[in-house]
Amino acid sequence: VQLQASGGGLVQAGSSLRLSCAASGGAFNNYAMAWFRQAPGLEREFVAGISRSGSSTYYADSVKGRFTISRDNGKNTVYLQMNSLKPEDTAVFYCARRRGPFAGVTSTPAHYDYWGQGTQVTVSS
Repeated sequence: VQLQASGGGLVQAGSSLRLSCAASGGAFNNYAMAWFRQAPGLEREFVAGISRSGSSTYYADSVKGRFTISRDNGKNTVYLQMNSLKPEDTAVFYCARRRGPFAGVTSTPAHYDYWGQGTQVTVSS
């Protein structure tokens, strides 16, 4: 299984970005997916998660109302639409696949077994 994240960049506060994570190998639609982020000196934190079908989504309080996670199982891709970006959103963003088919979304990084390489998001004030 490989996860390839893309879409990061340098933007001004208030701008939008859309991250993508393309999966290869494995049965993509059997696994919940999530986005995490890690800022320098801080632990990796949960941002958003989505169920296998996409019918259920979960968000960290800090991004609720601004970020939207979605998936296209036909394209083996999960997305993170980020609007109204703030300087405190600056981090490396990682997509991750939930450990174990049919398991639900959690906010614990150890519950995810495959990770993308990370894409840098920098928001200037």
